[in-house]
Amino acid sequence: MADQHVLVTGASGYIGGRLVPALLAAGHRVRCLARTPSKLDDVAWRDRVEVVAGDVTDPGAVRAALEGIDAAYYLVHSMGGTADFATQDRRAAEAFRDAAADADVGRIVYLGGLGDDEPGLSSHLDSRHEVGRLLADGPVPVTELRAAVIIGSGSASFEMLRNLVEVLPAMVTPKWVHTRCQPIAIRDMLHYLVAAIDEPDAAGRVLEVGGPDVLTYLDMMRVYAELAGLRRRLVVPVPVLTPRLSSLWVGLVTPLPSGLARPLVESLSAEVVVRDHAVDEVLPHACLAFRDAVALALQRVEDLEVSTRWSGADLPGRSPADPLPSDPEWAGGTMLADVQEAWSPAPPEAVFATVRGIGGGRGWYVANWLWALRGWLDILVGGIGLRRGRRHPDDLRVGDALDF
Repeated sequence: MADQHVLVTGASGYIGGRLVPALLAAGHRVRCLARTPSKLDDVAWRDRVEVVAGDVTDPGAVRAALEGIDAAYYLVHSMGGTADFATQDRRAAEAFRDAAADADVGRIVYLGGLGDDEPGLSSHLDSRHEVGRLLADGPVPVTELRAAVIIGSGSASFEMLRNLVEVLPAMVTPKWVHTRCQPIAIRDMLHYLVAAIDEPDAAGRVLEVGGPDVLTYLDMMRVYAELAGLRRRLVVPVPVLTPRLSSLWVGLVTPLPSGLARPLVESLSAEVVVRDHAVDEVLPHACLAFRDAVALALQRVEDLEVSTRWSGADLPGRSPADPLPSDPEWAGGTMLADVQEAWSPAPPEAVFATVRGIGGGRGWYVANWLWALRGWLDILVGGIGLRRGRRHPDDLRVGDALDF
């Protein structure tokens, strides 16, 4: 049923930023709930949506955002939050559930994590399952879509895979690289998300989604290396690496902070494979093979068509100025502003074009070696160094990351 009034939470994140234009293309009216509305100022679809400021942890803001809404997408979770992330997620889910009931919302669509409900499930996956149960424990019908690794240009999972393979010609691997998972392409994930609000039979269901291939993470790395034209990587298995140590290792050699890498690694420690294939009857769709998903992601990166990145997302309950989970406890408390002025005979457009090209492959125009040294120091204390790079070498938007 087209022309529904839809609320999207997490619209500045990787999934939400791609879901919004897909919903618009399907004929829906979209309202976005964002902690930092200015992060959406430069997106191509900004003038076609309504943006309201608020946080899912604020019941009043959630109630206001849900007024007049037919269906709502709940796309927020604490990927790299604090030690009490489960409590924070629980409170946010309960507030959202109750506000949706008060606003007489017709459907909630929640993107959860694939994994069996059994002992040994990671704390983050367990929390995501709990959020699904809490949302469903109310009068508003909930469709919970559970997915494992989502493959698409700019996604955290893809960036982790890409950087592990490209940076390391040989690697010491923990045992989780031999655990099976069922990745899904971002375009297929978006198809299921959009289709879910139009299908009555999807209401009140937990639907597991995945692509046609069941692979180990090692298989995925080898496929990536082949498609990227890289040599076959030498892999030395070491079974003693814990998820925590693995996340530190991932944080050292990829742009992902170890605090964000840890839930990704933990989710791969147990098998995440579709067990219930009910989605094939409720929302029939032919998904891309893993090789095709990686090939498309590589092409998007090569063509500089990455529309959203994992680094563009706000963490729930945090300001963009707050520290990331990988930062030391004292980080983010104070912001210092250093203003410098210099006059140039060049026109403003030329000067600003130079500024827009800073960082990434071009580096920094003064004492670039110092920035490289700072990057290494950042890595040594658990940061990401300069490996994050840039979304685009020339196009600079509000909220883009420059190397760090």
